[in-house]
Amino acid sequence: MSVFLLQMLAMMFADKRIWEKSHVPIEARRDKLERNIGNIANFAWLLAMVYSVFLPLQLGTIWFRVGFSIFVIGLILMTMATFSFITTPADQLIIKGVYKFSRHPMYLSTFIICLGSSIATVSWLFLFLSVIIALCFHIEALIEERYCLDKYGSAYQEYLNSVPRWFGASKKFDQ
Repeated sequence: MSVFLLQMLAMMFADKRIWEKSHVPIEARRDKLERNIGNIANFAWLLAMVYSVFLPLQLGTIWFRVGFSIFVIGLILMTMATFSFITTPADQLIIKGVYKFSRHPMYLSTFIICLGSSIATVSWLFLFLSVIIALCFHIEALIEERYCLDKYGSAYQEYLNSVPRWFGASKKFDQ
């Protein structure tokens, strides 16, 4: 889970505007259900962070090798997404790098990292928390897309029409 703390620090120190861009502003439209889901996500995230400290890696097992491989894929994706995020001016859409293949590569990479960690530690509870967080990420992604449509208009609509929400070469994966 320290990966995410390092990512937040990198964004915080890159530029104040980048840090502000990394969060959907409070003025973004959210209904009561969306606010509650956000609270559930934050609680599940906190629980997962605390729980992860006590999870032993299953070194020398197939679980560790598979989980670690998945974790590394997620880490590479997270690094690429963070680099694209930080190097794009705060007032512009991020449409370069892995953002050409996924509208939400940070959420996607976070799930991949958590999935790999779940497998490497053989923890069903961590996997369960990861799935809850991923479901909440989906709702947050919808809120972000609505916000970006309001902020960027037709430029973001064109991006929505050409890049899948999660991953792929075409929108057919986004249905």
